[in-house]
Amino acid sequence: MSRAYEGFTAEERAAMKEHAEERKKEARRRSRADKAAEAERDVLDKIAAMSDSDRELAERVHAIVKANAPTLAPKLWYGMPAYALDGKVVCFFQNADKFKARYATLGFNDTAKLDDGDMWATSFALTRMTPEVEQRIAALVRRAVG
Repeated sequence: MSRAYEGFTAEERAAMKEHAEERKKEARRRSRADKAAEAERDVLDKIAAMSDSDRELAERVHAIVKANAPTLAPKLWYGMPAYALDGKVVCFFQNADKFKARYATLGFNDTAKLDDGDMWATSFALTRMTPEVEQRIAALVRRAVG
């Protein structure tokens, strides 16, 4: 029995629309310095608008990435806080509320240098920020930028 394609969810359509708006906004920015400062403001504004539990996690992730991988530039990516190297997203924070998930996610794209043999994790569920979790995130981010 095959199921008919039902299309994208409302959350997925919203994320694609956010991505299109982000691209337009990026194109309108003037200088490189303006782009970087405005992109970080956009990320911080997005984090500030999150629910309390997601916001606490996102703020810590942002601080950890900035401290451990200063070469990564904050930017929005499909409406999520993300961190890019030379314009390519290396890692991102997906808040639980975005897709009505039970946990937030720290994800890594294929530009992240996390390769470990024939199989490795590219995303991690986040439910609480403990010192151990902070250390693991810091190590992953440092490794991701190699």
